[in-house]
Amino acid sequence: MIVLRTIETFLPYICGPVNQAYQISSGLEKRGVSSPLITSYSDVSDSLPRQEWIQGVHVTRVPSQFQAMRYCVGLGMLRHLKGFDVIHSHNYRNFQTDAAFFFAKLKRKPFVLNSHGSLLGYKHYLQSGLQKLPYRLYDSVSLKMAVKRADCVVVSSRFEYQDAIDFGVQRKKIKIIPAGIAPEFLKPVDRRGRSGVLKILMVGRLARVRRIELLLKAVKNLTFPYEVILVGGEERTSSSEKSGYLDELKGLARDWNVENHVRWEGPQKRADLMKYYSEADVFVYPSRYENFGQPLLEAAASGLPIIATPIGVARDLVEEGETGFLVPADPEIISERLTQLRDSRLRESMGEAIRKKVGDNFSWDRIVSQYIELYKSL
Repeated sequence: MIVLRTIETFLPYICGPVNQAYQISSGLEKRGVSSPLITSYSDVSDSLPRQEWIQGVHVTRVPSQFQAMRYCVGLGMLRHLKGFDVIHSHNYRNFQTDAAFFFAKLKRKPFVLNSHGSLLGYKHYLQSGLQKLPYRLYDSVSLKMAVKRADCVVVSSRFEYQDAIDFGVQRKKIKIIPAGIAPEFLKPVDRRGRSGVLKILMVGRLARVRRIELLLKAVKNLTFPYEVILVGGEERTSSSEKSGYLDELKGLARDWNVENHVRWEGPQKRADLMKYYSEADVFVYPSRYENFGQPLLEAAASGLPIIATPIGVARDLVEEGETGFLVPADPEIISERLTQLRDSRLRESMGEAIRKKVGDNFSWDRIVSQYIELYKSL
């Protein structure tokens, strides 16, 4: 079986969809299922080779003749769309998905789409009607065909399942398969005997949709020693979104007199993230919208209790009072939950429970098996 994969951007650019695309193809290759990948030069240097092997995955990058937002039209891609049994595309509203969908239907082969929050996510992180216009226009012109006529639409959480329903996808075509976790994140961390400073971690791109100001406002009410560790660089969720969010956050930290309690660590390589999860005591994620939220899974695998809004995989990971807390966008409630988690014994019991939950349900080996079953069923 050959499962041809497409995505508009790929390594060395790092984001949730890229990681999933790589992990699925890599896992399939290890099982003897060929899964080459076609992408563009969006978000990466144009000096990268047109074709290369990245840790067992064959990658073809196609230059673009035209680009609008992240819609990268590379007609050279068309000659690579051959010799496949299944096409599996990642993200909606990109040329790579549109071309793959067209060729799959032309050759009467199954077409699978991972939506990665790209169906209705824009409604949550874009505020004005003008910013939303390109998305609505695309859906009107395309008639949503790549989604509605896909043989299967894969979503990564119960939260995203509802997005697919609201978008008009038939329930029978939707399959929930979560992202997985790398084994190194599941190694036990001994947090006993630490200082009395509560280390509060947030990992992820610093985008307005993450609402980090809620965390900064919450900690200004704390009456015990704490430190906030923010790992990630500023990035706009959409090209039409206003920049300057990081500077605004630093200004709020000064205004609320918490700047001496905040560490701005900036973007980090994936291999270096484990040290931040190991150092922390609690993970806080007050995002407005996530289809999944890979940092939530990584934090849980590392044994960190989670305080999060009810988005993405948080709904699947957090059992109220057992593995963490689901909270509204209310700094006072976040502050109350942080105060509860000052108790190291409570943190330890929650951390053990949530780490076990991840180990039982989110290994990449288990998830690749689900994809193989899906491909065979088409």
